[in-house]
Amino acid sequence: MEINYKQLIFAREYRKYSQTDLASHINGLSQSNLSKFEKGLGTLSNEIVQKIISFLDFPEKFFKKRISNNVENAHYRKKSAINKATRLDIQYSNKLIGFIVDQMTSSVEWPEFNLKPIDIEDGYTPKSIAKFIRKQMGLLPDEPVKNIFNLLESNGIIVVEFDTTEKFDGVSFVTDKGNPVIVINSSFSNDRKRFTLSHELGHMIMHISGNFIIPEYRNVENEANDFASEFLMPADHIKSSLRNLKLSDLAEHKRYWLTSMASLIRSAKDIGSISYDRYRYLNIELSRKWGRKNEPVNVYIDEPKLFLTAYKMHKNDLEYSDNELAEAFGLPLDVLKRFCNIQKGNSKLRVLI
Repeated sequence: MEINYKQLIFAREYRKYSQTDLASHINGLSQSNLSKFEKGLGTLSNEIVQKIISFLDFPEKFFKKRISNNVENAHYRKKSAINKATRLDIQYSNKLIGFIVDQMTSSVEWPEFNLKPIDIEDGYTPKSIAKFIRKQMGLLPDEPVKNIFNLLESNGIIVVEFDTTEKFDGVSFVTDKGNPVIVINSSFSNDRKRFTLSHELGHMIMHISGNFIIPEYRNVENEANDFASEFLMPADHIKSSLRNLKLSDLAEHKRYWLTSMASLIRSAKDIGSISYDRYRYLNIELSRKWGRKNEPVNVYIDEPKLFLTAYKMHKNDLEYSDNELAEAFGLPLDVLKRFCNIQKGNSKLRVLI
């Protein structure tokens, strides 16, 4: 039986087995033979392959696919703080979410991605690009970004919330079939989610969807942060209101702009509304009074809908059971349920006939 050795690595590492661990569970399989096979340098008997497939509990057709969903173009805001095992779980989870999105593409019509990718090398800045994208999305210059999930989804970005380690904020990538996807941590506060979504939108516009060559000297994380700040809090319309900023002013600004107090303080410094000394003082007071993770005022956020709606359409309109859908996609049932039973809401999608 011919299988794609890269898919075997995928399934093995997703199930959290090392080569040695897997070999110890399969009679007749040695770690050295498995290592050679996973490097494309050896073969395994049909009997051994069947034992591996059964043990890892992935359908046979999965091992004949080729799932890439290049996560090298994805951006982890706290990548350095994530250990290898956790990072692998997140990477494979992203690949699987992207694969499910692509599998749904044959049955549902996703909204068209209609945001213009912009290359900073053409003389733009992250802030000028954020201004352009706000205008392209129909946002007024002094208007806060309210229904941010809906705004991204209506412009063709599929957003999935995923409950995972607190060290992971979000990631953005384009799937093998060209669908733009953002995955964010569902466990964070609404203001943190909103900044993460804006940060990943910046990556999508400036670094991913346009297939631009990014020079090594550029810091893409700082660029995405600058984009997010301008996208959520336009400098031209917030500068005067943040002048001589006081701690007591932060709650009111947070309610209006729907951003964290820490982000407001940082923006006030960056746009020159307060001095660096004032910036340090406000951060110290913010931490002393509430801590950086316990700010008062829980801001509003809407919910992502496209991914769940597509899943529900397969079940309700196309009359798939979960078992049938998992079989059709070539995935284990537990994988399908892990990623498809975590969303809420409803959205407008059209079934392709």
